[in-house]
Amino acid sequence: MEYILIIISAIFINNIVLAQFLGVCPFLGVSSKVNTAVGMTGAVTFVMVLATMSTYLIQTYVLEKLGIAFMQTITYILVIAFLVQIVEIILKKISQPLYQALGIFLPLITTNCAVLGVAILVIKNNYNLLESVVYSAATATGFGLALLILAGIREQLDLVNVPEGMKGVPVSLVTAGILALAFMGFTGIIR
Repeated sequence: MEYILIIISAIFINNIVLAQFLGVCPFLGVSSKVNTAVGMTGAVTFVMVLATMSTYLIQTYVLEKLGIAFMQTITYILVIAFLVQIVEIILKKISQPLYQALGIFLPLITTNCAVLGVAILVIKNNYNLLESVVYSAATATGFGLALLILAGIREQLDLVNVPEGMKGVPVSLVTAGILALAFMGFTGIIR
């Protein structure tokens, strides 16, 4: 039951983008097309789960054992950067169109505060390794859900007559705000 609560909470109630405002840059930057949003979701999910597992193990078996837990942030950033490079190499070989579509946003996963935030939140919430993996996968799913919804809405907005002053970023921000309000409706579900 605990894992179901973690999943529902991470996806809907404490959505990493809409409730905690982490990962907003790729959320707004990659959400113009659904295809790109799907690719970004996959890449973020892969990196987030691997980064969380890696950083959890490093925190538990290296940093805490050596008494250098204060090195957490810099260590996590290095691990995330390494994992993003691996994902970039794999995508370049496996899916050239997806690699081209993600363009500059793939290296930006390195500085995606959602990935770093999840790695730190796992330690802060005292999750064990399995709970950490479940939380990171659910958080990535919530990120992807918000990203895909916004991408779908933005594609539809391209087909309608939006006032000139609202085109582009302004209408995206208003849409993201309304989406955040919609997700606030899930707040009373758990606890």
